[in-house]
Amino acid sequence: MRVPLSDPVREFRDVRDEVLAAVGEVLASGRYILGETVDAFEQEFARLVGVSHAVGVASGTDAVELALEALGVGPGDEVVTTPFTFLATATAIMSTGATPVFADVRPDTFNIDPDAVAAAITHRTAAIVPVHLFGQMVDVDALGAIADRHGLPIVEDAAQAFGATRVAADGSVAHAGGVGVAGAFSFYPTKSLGAAGDGGIITTDDAAVAERLVRLRNHGRTATGVHSEPGHNSRLDAVQAAFLSAKLPVVERWTERRLEHAAAYGAALSDVPGISPPVADAGNRHIFHQYTVLCHGRERVLQAMADAGVSAAKFYDPPVHRLEALEGRDWRTDGCPVADELSTRVLSIPVFAHLTEEERDRVVETLVASGSLQPG
Repeated sequence: MRVPLSDPVREFRDVRDEVLAAVGEVLASGRYILGETVDAFEQEFARLVGVSHAVGVASGTDAVELALEALGVGPGDEVVTTPFTFLATATAIMSTGATPVFADVRPDTFNIDPDAVAAAITHRTAAIVPVHLFGQMVDVDALGAIADRHGLPIVEDAAQAFGATRVAADGSVAHAGGVGVAGAFSFYPTKSLGAAGDGGIITTDDAAVAERLVRLRNHGRTATGVHSEPGHNSRLDAVQAAFLSAKLPVVERWTERRLEHAAAYGAALSDVPGISPPVADAGNRHIFHQYTVLCHGRERVLQAMADAGVSAAKFYDPPVHRLEALEGRDWRTDGCPVADELSTRVLSIPVFAHLTEEERDRVVETLVASGSLQPG
């Protein structure tokens, strides 16, 4: 039995008729860029996140970059972010001309450590970009207090966290993408809400930010023949919006299925020596975009699982601040030892919604039998 880490084809089969009908309407309309289909998707997405505005763009990377640009972040600025994420979070910051400053992460949730963020802030800091990693929200209360104290905007990288929530200190429920001044989402095909290609969206409650984002994504255009600033070519196309809209009604069902898988994994792995299941903060609804354990002897475990036909992955090794692409740059950092350590031990196993129970049992069986019981 071969078990994939994810399977977009199974998702498509689940909503095939709805997707084909929605996409067919767009193709028949001849309106393929922006338009009513994109408008409708943006409005529904904003409603689900609990914000007033959502602006579709071409990718999750563009979502982070354009959100920062809309807030005025640029050359000479610093943006505090996590080193334990995909490279795109840092390169989106760099694309504005700003410099990413890496603050270390917590060893339990893998999310950015608010104390490290506070220590990284200087007079050059222009924004904070936390990542809701693997589907779990960061400590938004602590980060919000730091941001307020320094007068800084938070741009949430929520690429992996659509549907994640956290109970705030005042008892209200905060949604990923609805806490900061802006939230950036990715619709990469393997995300919890994935497109048939690339796509992204930016959420905000700030009407002025939303208005500028609408200009920035479309060459700075304000009206036909009128361009108030250079802008970008970063528009969510109508076919992708239709594809995503057809999935929206079932995303919650898929999320609940991932939560079932996660609970089963937690029960099966909680007492296994050498393996530490993921930790969810109290009050957090972790949606498990990835189910990521800590294990001893990871390379041996990975090879054993591959030999058994069970897919697994290591995110993120090396962490961003040690990637070759960023070598030779003058990053200001006090070091990120927790991220360095995690990068050698984390292991993500299949948790996608359409994973079967038989496949899930196979994952557990293979992981436990792989030799992870002995430290290495």
